Amino acid sequence: MADSTVWWLLAGTAVAVELVTGTFYLLMLAIGLCAGALVAHTGAGPVPQLLAAAVVGGSSVVGWYFVKKRQPAAPSIRADRNVNLDVGETVHIERWNPDGTATVRYRGATWTAIHREGEIPVAGPHRVAELVGSRLLVDPI
Repeated sequence: MADSTVWWLLAGTAVAVELVTGTFYLLMLAIGLCAGALVAHTGAGPVPQLLAAAVVGGSSVVGWYFVKKRQPAAPSIRADRNVNLDVGETVHIERWNPDGTATVRYRGATWTAIHREGEIPVAGPHRVAELVGSRLLVDPI
């Protein structure tokens, strides 16, 4: 079997495993394996093939790591409007309890509202920021 065939089989295996596991880094390594296959097609020996695969695959992984690191973190699922339709809705709080909670009527039911850590609770209109279990984390408007 030719060296290039082995490289292509390894690249295909890496892509298949990436599709099953969902790790994008395996796809970057598969790019390195493709580079090894292309160098094998030129007739180079095993050392240049390994070097090409290592340099291209390694630099792809490092490059993708820095691209992902530069992107802002995804919002919490509890605060994502696409997951919780209550996020962004308005509630009116009459008074806060001494324990930092308030009872509000929202969507025809009684809910417990809480405020953010370090904020002074005030009565009035509030916007739902997150759902924490069955409680509404609210911010004053």
